[in-house]
Amino acid sequence: MDGVRGRYSSSSIPSAPSLHTLRHARRTRLNRGFVAVYSCAVVVLLYHQAHRLIHSANLASFISLSLCLADTALAFMWANRQSFLMNIVYRDENPENLEEVRKKSDFPALDVFICTADPYKDPPIRLVSTALSVMAYDYPTEKISVYVSDDGGSQVTLYACTEAVKFASHWLPFCRKNNTADRSPEAYFASNHSWSSETE
Repeated sequence: MDGVRGRYSSSSIPSAPSLHTLRHARRTRLNRGFVAVYSCAVVVLLYHQAHRLIHSANLASFISLSLCLADTALAFMWANRQSFLMNIVYRDENPENLEEVRKKSDFPALDVFICTADPYKDPPIRLVSTALSVMAYDYPTEKISVYVSDDGGSQVTLYACTEAVKFASHWLPFCRKNNTADRSPEAYFASNHSWSSETE
């Protein structure tokens, strides 16, 4: 792993294009300031609850203990949530630069599993569109495998998949030739695209 990382690191290839860029969120400082103020309020509240628990009567001590435990649990949940907001970043991927960093022969093999169970809840046309859009990825065809798992064992789904295989012989070359952005047939034919004899 270290050899691969060293081989494609930015230090060994100074002119290599970036595969992704990071942008920090503008509200990060505001989030940190809010957490600091709110943490002080939570500490004061927990201190007040603990002080009341120590100096309360027997009946009131049970109520104070319950409130203290509830506030502690809520404070713990809040702290866990805020930890994800301390350094928010947005990633912009640049997959078009992948071929400049690695050869296509070095791309990893991909296995894509599409699961379905009920042809009424998961219409076969959606399943077929998903499978065809994955098969039309701009990726080496010998390195991508698509598996359909039908837990319901439906004959309708099986028939749809056999018809999709026949349609794939037309759809996949069409997508590669026209560099189609919407590679799902359902999305493509629902959009406003330019009609031609080939599209018909």
